[in-house]
Amino acid sequence: MSTGVKAKKPAARKSAAKNMAKMGVSFERDVSTSAFPAEHPPVNFGKIGVLLVNLGTPDGHDKKNMRRYLKQFLSDRRVIETPRIIWWPLLNGIILNTRPKKSGALYASIWNEERNESPLRTFTRSQREQLAHAFAAHDNVIVDWAMRYGNPSVESRMEALQEAGCERILVFPLYPQYAAATTATVNDVAFQALMKMRWMPALRTVPPYHDDPAYIEALAVSIERHLASLDFEPEHIIASYHGIPKSYFDKGDPYHCQCQKTSRLLKERMGWDDGYLITTFQSRFGPEEWLQPYTDKTVEKLAHEGVKRIAVVNPGFSSDCLETLEEIAEEVRVEFESNGGEHFSHIPCLNDGPEGVGLIDHIVRRELGGWV
Repeated sequence: MSTGVKAKKPAARKSAAKNMAKMGVSFERDVSTSAFPAEHPPVNFGKIGVLLVNLGTPDGHDKKNMRRYLKQFLSDRRVIETPRIIWWPLLNGIILNTRPKKSGALYASIWNEERNESPLRTFTRSQREQLAHAFAAHDNVIVDWAMRYGNPSVESRMEALQEAGCERILVFPLYPQYAAATTATVNDVAFQALMKMRWMPALRTVPPYHDDPAYIEALAVSIERHLASLDFEPEHIIASYHGIPKSYFDKGDPYHCQCQKTSRLLKERMGWDDGYLITTFQSRFGPEEWLQPYTDKTVEKLAHEGVKRIAVVNPGFSSDCLETLEEIAEEVRVEFESNGGEHFSHIPCLNDGPEGVGLIDHIVRRELGGWV
């Protein structure tokens, strides 16, 4: 139905905007306190929040802290899709009574004793600090960090940003490749936090960046620097990604495809021959089939075939953590060497180095477009 009013064409709208600007009319919001009447109570507003979110970490590697952390992690329906009637007895009757001690010992082997925290917490905090410094010129931007499981929680930091006056928040799940069990569950809790707020800020979430040229370049530069420091030349590079159950992929999760694309783009950027870079998946849990080939089985097979020198990189992790520092740098190394391998190297994640922080800065500035 026609209203009888003709909408202005884009060119006409631009012309009108220019004329308004010439007359001194601003299209920017008035965020000064003069916008409020004198009797208005104090309130913070006009800020933009950036929340970096990683997977999670226990507060300590003792049994109590490990049990609390594992219960939160393994109770997430995005992580474990097994029907509750089957999963709850297993989780509460067996897993939470046996796994905390074992997992605690693994965490103890990589623990940052100086700061009494896991490396993932150390790296994520440092990424936040460096990003905040990079945005120092924008006094309306507040950078914070959180963990999906453990502390600081996403909800607590969302509340803190809102109370600090953030009317817009960019949530950045620090996972290059999308999976429902990682990116989606971060977004879940962010939106759940909004549901409890009276004054709800606008929210943006960072999409996966598995094929972002800046990400591929950051990986390549980091790998090149590490390989140059070795006293041997690897016969193969293994790109080991965290696995997911194959059933999740069969239901439509794009994670496997995005991992494969990252590997392909990395191979092309590095100029490696076909077969030199091998994509594998690690960290499987339980009896169900997960994405294959498995990292440990692949490394064992290579050693049996006579391969003596390999290096392993973890493109799916933004920071080193238990799965890279213990599982790859320790367990997989032993697997390779005990089956005949001689030279093994784990290539560190981007962490809080110049490539890692530079990549985060690049993505944040892009996703803040129109806000900053």
